[in-house]
This record gives sequence, structure tokens and C-alpha cells, in this order.
Amino acid sequence: MSAVLRAGTAMRFDPVLLIHGAWQGAWAWDAFVPALAAAGLAAEALDLPGNGTTPATEPVSLDLHVRHVRAAMARIGRPVSLVAHSGGGLVASQVAEADPDGVARIVYVTGMMLPDGMAFADLVRGTIGEHPEAAGIGPHLVWSDDRSSSTVPEAAALAFFYHDCPAETARSAARRLTPQPEGGRAVRPRLTAARFGRVPRLYVEATADRSVVPILQRRMQALVPGAAVVSLPTGHAPQLVAPRLLAEAITPFLTTTTARRRVEHATTEYVTADHSIADDLTADDFATRIQQRERTR
Repeated sequence: MSAVLRAGTAMRFDPVLLIHGAWQGAWAWDAFVPALAAAGLAAEALDLPGNGTTPATEPVSLDLHVRHVRAAMARIGRPVSLVAHSGGGLVASQVAEADPDGVARIVYVTGMMLPDGMAFADLVRGTIGEHPEAAGIGPHLVWSDDRSSSTVPEAAALAFFYHDCPAETARSAARRLTPQPEGGRAVRPRLTAARFGRVPRLYVEATADRSVVPILQRRMQALVPGAAVVSLPTGHAPQLVAPRLLAEAITPFLTTTTARRRVEHATTEYVTADHSIADDLTADDFATRIQQRERTR
């Protein structure tokens, strides 16, 4: 479990709020918080209302999620870094638009870094003709009768989210997924250059992602330019399969005095080193290599 960050706590670096993606909860970051702590970073993982174990007291919406994150920021009482996975990227962007002075920086972990007015479904529709794999998890969802929420079958979660994780870790995560209210998933951010646009950003690519596939990740980077980029040779959940590798990749960005110093040298180093790992490996060899790297870090 992550420690709850409180106002007045002495911290060398900006505290980190971790925002999970769809169908998940704060538990998705359990393996990652200790890796950040080892780097001197205090982090708190949030349950978004309607997700994890946190019920929603009103219809789930992007605005509700933004208010929830901002309440945590108010409790902390100082600027924070946001680290957002997958669909949590939409929430992080909207929080930055609402409070650009309160958000020191954003890290998108294979996240939905979308421009003003665009939903992820729009991006998929514009890509799927040439890249059928861009459909990702979508065709495998099971919908409620009124289509107000969806669930991910265990077999689909194992195939699209956790295919490179150790088998027991993957099964445990797949079984913890909960129904996702559509009001918190099918959303369009409302962003401006004057507010969201001035918050420094880092995008973490997952080059073996089967959910937010690499072509979609690269198109988001082109649609919302200005983010530094690091590439990791993992599937959709690097915080689960390779938490220390992910922490190493983003710590230079999270610990700069000002994140506007884009740590280009560190970024290039990670991209070069990690792309080389993936060359000429089968999927099974690739997953095994990632697990070996984690054990030796």
C-alpha cells in the first residue's frame, strides 16, 4: 500500500500522485511505490471514484475524477508530479488544465495523452484501417445491459494487459479488475495551450503494448508535441512487470529542480539501452529477459 502524503511533510522532491487506468484501482501501483521510494520519491496511489474499492457518490465523469485528484493535491498542500497509466492520462491532462501551478510535471505511462476534444475512440477509429491491432482490448469487452459500464474477461486481460508478466502475477492482476463506468472512460479532455500546455510532460512508451499499441502511442506524441520520451520494452503494465526499470526511466524527470530541463541525455540513454534488449527476441524470451532484469536490479 502507498503511504498517504500529508501537508507539511518534508520532501526533497515533489510528491507523486499515481493515477491508474480503466478497470483498475490504486492496487495497480503496489509493486511500483517501493521502487519510487528507493529513489527518494514519496508517492500515493489513488482510487478514482467508481474504480478499485472507492464507490462513486454521483455519476462517474471526467470532472468527478479531476475533483478527486485535486482534493488529494489540496491535502498535500504543495505542487505534485502526476504519473498516469493508460486512461489515467486523460485525468492527468485535465487536472493540469484545471491547476497548472499545482502540477509540477506529468508522466504518461503508455498513457492517453490526447489533444483538446479528442476521445481515445476517435484515435482508434482513425488508425484501425491501416493497423487492425489498434483495436486493442475493445472488441473483447463485456458490456452491462445498458452499456454504462464494461468488464474485461480474465483471458482478455492476460492476453492484452499482462502477457509479459509472470503467470501468477498476471492472473492476480486480471482477477482484480473491476467494472469500469463508461462516464470515466469515454471522455474528451478540454485543454488549452495556456494552461495544460505549459506543464512539462514525459511520455513512457511500452513497445510491446497490445492494448495502447505503439502506433497509437506515437500518434499521440505527434498530436500533443513537446513531451520528452523514453521507451521501455514491456507490455501495457510496466509498473507491474518491470517496476524498477520504470522507476529508473522516470526518476531523472521527477527529480529535476524544474522538469523543463528535459533530461535529453538520460532520455537518449534509456531509449538506446532498452531498444537493444528487444532486438531479435521471441515474445517468450522477451518476457523472460524483462523478469531477469527486474530480479537483478
